[in-house]
Amino acid sequence: MRGAYHKATAFLMALTLTTGSSIPLVVFGLNTPVFAQSSQFTDVPNSHWAAAFIGELVARGIIAGFPDGTFRPEAPVTRAQFAAMVQKALPKEAIRPTARFNDVPNNYWAVTAINNAYAMGFLSGYPGGLFRPEQNIPREQVLVSLANGLNYTPSGDVNTTLSFFLDAGSISNFARVPIAAATEKRLVVNYPDTRRLNPTRNATRAEVAAFIYQALVAQGKVAAINSPYVVTLAQTPVVSNNTIPAGTPIPVIYDKAEKILVTRTETVPLTLTVAENIRNAGGTVVIPKGSQIRGELRPFGNGTRFVAQELELVNGRRYRLEATSNVVTETETVSRGVNVGNLIANAAIGTAAAAAIAAITGDRRVTTEELLLGAGAGVLATLIPQFLGLNRVELIVVKPGKNLTVTLNNDLVL
Repeated sequence: MRGAYHKATAFLMALTLTTGSSIPLVVFGLNTPVFAQSSQFTDVPNSHWAAAFIGELVARGIIAGFPDGTFRPEAPVTRAQFAAMVQKALPKEAIRPTARFNDVPNNYWAVTAINNAYAMGFLSGYPGGLFRPEQNIPREQVLVSLANGLNYTPSGDVNTTLSFFLDAGSISNFARVPIAAATEKRLVVNYPDTRRLNPTRNATRAEVAAFIYQALVAQGKVAAINSPYVVTLAQTPVVSNNTIPAGTPIPVIYDKAEKILVTRTETVPLTLTVAENIRNAGGTVVIPKGSQIRGELRPFGNGTRFVAQELELVNGRRYRLEATSNVVTETETVSRGVNVGNLIANAAIGTAAAAAIAAITGDRRVTTEELLLGAGAGVLATLIPQFLGLNRVELIVVKPGKNLTVTLNNDLVL
């Protein structure tokens, strides 16, 4: 095992010394990445939109970071690097013989990966026997590769499906059918706007990680990650008479603070704001951006989730709403000596959470009414004693714009 490790390390070091080369996204010959054993890259904080996708692929040895502890999520991906990723992440039987590409010599670092990706049907070459391994791969080519390699075909009308994207006219003709299929299979991840595909822009390392992870989800090999940036066609189409079907996700924000702190057992009232227009199949806005969703955060399992009760449109019309969010389990630890200023910066705090902070730290800045959600300062004093004597407590951290999406439980008729 030690010899194998040294060989792999030497192989990667050689790559860094080759002119025009870069360390590949996949480390061959080892079960785990050499340079990164977790998703904790210095340039991929937990708040990064693709952190969960990247972390899962790192854990499976499909991608790795760089020796300096970075992942470089915004860096482009070459065709050779993508070939290395896709053939490792989605191995399948060959559907055709390998090809000899004039620009991929036998000693090229990714020659085996390119041959495998070609034989499996994920990638093809260019006229003249070329593969162009160092060419950056556009987003539409990544999606075409995944859809074709996994034999996905659209079940619905291609133009109707692609009309979800505001820039559908920029999709190349060769890519329209495969991208429609990829969209139906939920392979498409668009950050920051789900309705903008940016098809011809070079794919970044973070985006490729998200696309490949979604392909694994579609294959039933991994669990789905709750991300508001995964394109789901149910986000906008309406069945008829402006009926929004159950299962439709509604992106939301909390416009009074960046985060919300509550205890694991706390229920607090909360009003969220619809973050983007929800349209019907004809493109008409049926839930305008800025509409209000009223409900409450309730304990659920090991975390908390938002339970919606009422929708108020911007025109004042109100509708009974049955919807819930994903369960949020992210925590922050409150202990003696913690910097309370940093903890509560731009935060809304449940009354019980405020009592815990005040009791453990002795800092009463959290008792101000403008910070509190729930019963308010009048009740806070009665809650503090239950936390006295504790050295620490874990608070649930809800970041509505980043880790909270409300999903309809029943059809909503407007």
